[in-house]
Amino acid sequence: MKDKLWRFTDNLGSFESQDADKIKTLYFPLSNETLMSSITPNLHGDIKTGQNSFLLTPVSRIDMVNLKSSRNFWIYIDRDKIWSATGVSKDLKQIREDKFKLNAGLLWQKIIRENRRIGLRAEILSFIPATPRLRSGQAGEPVEIMQVKLTNIASEKIKFTPFAAIPIYARGANNLRDHRHVTSLLQRIILHKFGVISKPTLVFDESGHKLNKTLYFVLGWEGNFIPPQYLYPTQEMFCGDEGDLEAPASILKNMLPDKEKIQGKEPMGALRFAETILASGETKSYIILMGISDDKAQIKSIIRKFNSSDKVKASLGQTKDFWVTNSRKINLSTGNPDFDNWFRWVSIQPTLRRIFGNSFLPDFDYGKGGRGWRDLWQDVLSLILSNPDQVRRLLVDNFSGARIDGSNATIIGKKEGEFISDRNNISRVWMDHGIWPLITLNLFINETGDKDILFEETTYFRDHQISRSRAFDREWNSSFGQKLRTSSAKIYKGTILEHLLVQNLVQFFNVGSHNHVRLEGADWNDGLDMAGENGESVAFSCMYAYGLKLLADLLRKIDKRQIKLAQELAILFNKIDYHSIKAKEEILARYFAQTKSGVKGKKINIDCLGLANDLEMKSEWMMGHIRKQEWQKAGFFNGYYDNRKRRVEGIKDNKIRMILTSQVFPIMSGVASNWQVEDILKSVEKHLFDKKLKGIHLNTDFKDEQRNLGRAFSFVYGDKENGAFFNHMIVMFAYALYKRGFVKQGWQALSSIYNMAVDTPRSKIYPCLPEYFNLEGRGMYSYLTGSASWFVLAMVTEVFGVRGEDGDLLIEPKLVFEQFKDTSNLSINRIFASKNLEINFSNPKKLNYGRYRIVKISLNSKDLPFKESQAVRINRKIILGLSSDRINTLNIILG
Repeated sequence: MKDKLWRFTDNLGSFESQDADKIKTLYFPLSNETLMSSITPNLHGDIKTGQNSFLLTPVSRIDMVNLKSSRNFWIYIDRDKIWSATGVSKDLKQIREDKFKLNAGLLWQKIIRENRRIGLRAEILSFIPATPRLRSGQAGEPVEIMQVKLTNIASEKIKFTPFAAIPIYARGANNLRDHRHVTSLLQRIILHKFGVISKPTLVFDESGHKLNKTLYFVLGWEGNFIPPQYLYPTQEMFCGDEGDLEAPASILKNMLPDKEKIQGKEPMGALRFAETILASGETKSYIILMGISDDKAQIKSIIRKFNSSDKVKASLGQTKDFWVTNSRKINLSTGNPDFDNWFRWVSIQPTLRRIFGNSFLPDFDYGKGGRGWRDLWQDVLSLILSNPDQVRRLLVDNFSGARIDGSNATIIGKKEGEFISDRNNISRVWMDHGIWPLITLNLFINETGDKDILFEETTYFRDHQISRSRAFDREWNSSFGQKLRTSSAKIYKGTILEHLLVQNLVQFFNVGSHNHVRLEGADWNDGLDMAGENGESVAFSCMYAYGLKLLADLLRKIDKRQIKLAQELAILFNKIDYHSIKAKEEILARYFAQTKSGVKGKKINIDCLGLANDLEMKSEWMMGHIRKQEWQKAGFFNGYYDNRKRRVEGIKDNKIRMILTSQVFPIMSGVASNWQVEDILKSVEKHLFDKKLKGIHLNTDFKDEQRNLGRAFSFVYGDKENGAFFNHMIVMFAYALYKRGFVKQGWQALSSIYNMAVDTPRSKIYPCLPEYFNLEGRGMYSYLTGSASWFVLAMVTEVFGVRGEDGDLLIEPKLVFEQFKDTSNLSINRIFASKNLEINFSNPKKLNYGRYRIVKISLNSKDLPFKESQAVRINRKIILGLSSDRINTLNIILG
């Protein structure tokens, strides 16, 4: 491999590579709102619309290495010259002879292979169309387009026969092993003029079979819409008895398909096109469509829409435009074009996670689709920054996933406001879930000034789980519906503010033996899942203390003297001794008893100022308690207690046990004082910083499994949640440091992620922000990670410091000298108050953060009056008065 795995080729995120085919685990996402694909440089990968509908065989990371074949395109010249244009063949000599190149961009890929001995160059373009229908909010066509262009690079004419070869899986992921043969007996193959369609009779599941309505298709034609001459509709017919997709008998022996029985077998989208003669330098193209639909008429429409090379070219242009436009909603010019291009990929990752969930790319081989509660709220962060007007209804709908006991549904459906109780019928509660809706809503209110959203009413989620999953309501069943009802069976609605109070106040009382919030099923680190009875999370106790303070501040800002809340919440306002764990347990037990079957439906008036004071007192008590009990002599906070009620972090057997999470949230919440932040930074440098890879580990090596804390410590150290360079927490660490004014250290943390990502000889990934890097520096779990939203949030609101404050525009740059090293001008484009803004920062003397102030500011070339300071606040009315038809420019001079 050369020094770099890939290099950017423009300012739109496009890149090229001559070595990508050497890394078998490299993959790329293709998608629209309907169809999801993964694709490798050899065209391995899968295509699906959901857990129960895969066109190609489902794959995980290891399958990318071991998979025999998925998409392929063969050339038969004679028995001594047979070529796979994708490089997937038993003929290793041919593969070694091939010259390879990959060009790719925001959700499109083109591989180029040429073989001088064969005399051909193949260009294979792959993308899923993002059509104008998708732009209008509707789903795009459920089809992946594969266009093959063959060019004669020899000096003489070449005669050959081309074959498209796509093995069709056509069933759900569970059938990969369970009932694999039986489900092949359900396959009903339809021979189409342009290819093969399979429609299984049933969706097979031992819990109950369902009539199948889904059609899986592979269709193709020459570029001028001439259909294939022959079809091989089963893998058995195409491959022969050897069953080898890398050496199919029909190609090796140049065999025509026979008339054998085709039903009830593994389907195959193998299309043999007419023999072709190409003169030297001449090119011929072929179009292959691979898709999934419930509607035969839609398949006809898809054929019409993409039946020529010109139409495919137009659709590719629309697709490129769609994703580039998506990436430009927040646009950076940092003086480092590679960083700006890389950031484009990061900025679309929240959109990819909304589409793919957490399960539908090869690394993400867990779960059955959908996103979790935490994912839902964190992914919205970047959407608020790019288009808050579209978010308001979404936020309100999302709150209807909260339960009256302060917990929530854990799986999010595809539709807005659609929630599922739990994954795989596992009843579980994550203790951190209550804080994320408040953080997200607070960002929305600051960006928009829309405090009225606090008084929008919505429902609560209801199912069999009650009392934070400690008990089950045996009388409840799905016929009651999944909405909380009153004692008179009416659906109950409460304000968004009420939902926030429930989620945060319940946790104040939900404490363990050290008077910190109980860990329950886990917190942010899902791997801390073996301390459900007695574990406590000090880390997120910090965040709940912060949340209570935030709620107090919001109450003081609203223009109301009283608010109406469910009568049952009055229990949570009782005055008790906060040091008394028993008193807290009694309050919680009373509240759970009052709400286990629903609510009465009566509301009471609560004084806003009194409530704000109550919340603030609770917050201050929690912060003081943590400062007093959990600061360690080693210079950092303990963040957890395990299931045996033992402190997790500190010095044990003369070894340091330290977790980054346990430091991030005391810093972010304000629990840590400035001197403690300084000590934490020294401890991170000493115990967690990797001098070789220049990254920050999630934790020190505890050496032993922690079966009273969580499965994470059973992973090998340096991978996943046990000591990896876990980007989500590193980004939050950086964000917390910026908020507290430790800007230099914050930038070091942020840039460490970028530097590891683009160190491609080690990271071995395409441009993206992966979930983590392992001890070798390899990027793992690409694209679908919540760290992308936090990275965008940190860059926009803290690094460039362009954010909302009660609806006004606040500009408080925290740019360091390193960022001005190669340029004295940096800029950011973003939407604010529905206006397109370009904010330019000029630092002619290249002063470091702390040495410069804003000395001049102009809006569309007109100077704005203000006093020199670190920040400037521009009234929202000024921004609203700007044109919506142009980019409005703010020029800021730092001096």
